Amino acid sequence: MPGMSRVLITIVSKQDEETVKQTLAGQLFQKDNALYVRYEEPGANGSPGGVRTLVKVTQEELKVIRHGEVESEQSFRLGSSLPGFYRSPYARFALVTHTRDLRVRMQGAAGEIHWAYEMEVHDAISGHFAVSLTIQEEVNRYDD
Repeated sequence: MPGMSRVLITIVSKQDEETVKQTLAGQLFQKDNALYVRYEEPGANGSPGGVRTLVKVTQEELKVIRHGEVESEQSFRLGSSLPGFYRSPYARFALVTHTRDLRVRMQGAAGEIHWAYEMEVHDAISGHFAVSLTIQEEVNRYDD
């Protein structure tokens, strides 16, 4: 796809007091008025082909779409409550995200996307979350 950059993505995800950090290879591209970040998370026990994730960033909204072992869709707009869903072999439920913070700082194929939210499931808050994606363009050392 023209205009696609290979990138390294460091994801720091906090849920209440627990923090998970992972670095994954991915792609970054622009289509229409949206920026897309695509990457694949390893499956259960580190097996390949786990979950394909697409993050769509527009001027006012962020959407995270996941396919594979887990299927989910979450949308984030600062100050808004937006519907979504989660499905896995073990559970399926509707959810609502209440976005408290949303910042996008990109320059070319590098930058940071940060968002914080509460997630509501079955009319009750199920947790407080903060996610940061730090994106770096992958440099091929053979491009001299």
